[in-house]
Amino acid sequence: MRFHGTMRINGVGHLEIGGCDTVKLAGKYGTPLWIMDEEYIREKCRRFRKAFMEGGRRGDVAYASKAFLTLAMAAIINEEGLSLDVVSQGELYIALKAGFPPERIYFHGNNKSLDELKMAVKVGVGRIVVDNFYEIDLLEKAAGDRKVNIMLRVTPGVEALTHDYIKTGQEDSKFGFSIADGDALTAVNKVHGMKNIVLKGIHCHIGSQIFETRPFVEAADILLGFIRNIKHDFEIDMEELNLGGGFGIYYSPGDEPRDIASYADHIFHLVEDRAREYDLKMPKIIVEPGRIIAGPAGTTLYTVGSIKNIPGIRKYVSVDGGMTDNIRPALYQARYEAIIANRAGEEAVEPVTIAGKCCESGDLLIKDICLPEIESGDILGVSCTGAYGYSMASNYNKLPRPAVVLVREGTAELIVKRETPEDLIANEILPKRLAKDVDLPYASMS
Repeated sequence: MRFHGTMRINGVGHLEIGGCDTVKLAGKYGTPLWIMDEEYIREKCRRFRKAFMEGGRRGDVAYASKAFLTLAMAAIINEEGLSLDVVSQGELYIALKAGFPPERIYFHGNNKSLDELKMAVKVGVGRIVVDNFYEIDLLEKAAGDRKVNIMLRVTPGVEALTHDYIKTGQEDSKFGFSIADGDALTAVNKVHGMKNIVLKGIHCHIGSQIFETRPFVEAADILLGFIRNIKHDFEIDMEELNLGGGFGIYYSPGDEPRDIASYADHIFHLVEDRAREYDLKMPKIIVEPGRIIAGPAGTTLYTVGSIKNIPGIRKYVSVDGGMTDNIRPALYQARYEAIIANRAGEEAVEPVTIAGKCCESGDLLIKDICLPEIESGDILGVSCTGAYGYSMASNYNKLPRPAVVLVREGTAELIVKRETPEDLIANEILPKRLAKDVDLPYASMS
């Protein structure tokens, strides 16, 4: 398994992250358990700041909170000087509760409700990224007498080489105004005449888990041409160009991420060249990394349970988690690497398939991975689970969601408590007519 951040094998042969023995963490907090490497998160934030916001470059970096968001994560992103991308009232609420400055928040989403827009206007988010004509009308109503700064999300028609479910920049997409069919220019015309809506820039997002710089450069090129048309038709310069996120990370062999500076260099060079060529004001360049910051920072610990060997076919190793804490293998056919955390230095000798505990044949975390001879009770560590694990977790089969621990310099801090059976029914109501003759186990099970 490729190590990331502060991962290492300690003197007793255990996997260590952030100076903390993962086997001891599993014993203290239980499994499944998400471990987040704070040093890795901060280092990645600083690399993005350096590439996009320093050295004379006018840019902004907005962490895509959908990848992983907790009160602690929002506070770290704030301390590192990044902005924040939210897509719901819930994400916005968490950010505000963590003390995140609303003026550094970008509010996304393809179907924002009137209540969400009213909340965004009331707290003064920095930018609302408008996705469709319906939203323009809702926002005009929500804004009232206040002036609201917006960006328009457009679809540039760029198809990134990634899984179909995480492509978002092609013409056939639920997101944004199409440039090709003229909707994007019509949207500019509509908001240009509104007194309470101020168009600051153009936004696009072409997909996720992208390793090449070419799709980003191609999207920027198309958007600069669109911005030139806006200037020609409306005599206004767009101040901002937001190219979204989607920067790829390493999950398993075959993944070859680019250096952050490489993305920035290619994007800035293209935009600078086109701005000169088209006689445009150089726009502020904004990107929205999420997975690349949170993904490799996270490791999930599981305890191995039943082992089923089917001679000549497959050896199934079941763990105490699965698709409820990591839906990506079932949803995207995502691949991961893993290590036996309590015997981290041992040689891999046999192929096994890591199965989850949900009542679904498709609940397989890793197919055909080579590991040391595995035993019930071993602690399995699956790497690069920091993005879209906790944030997409569910209570399917009424399984409580795991805890999350933040580690740094030998200290572990609980940032999300493990759910209990009581938590699972906290919002449920049993009508009195159904409870008359039912003897419910009211005693605590935590």
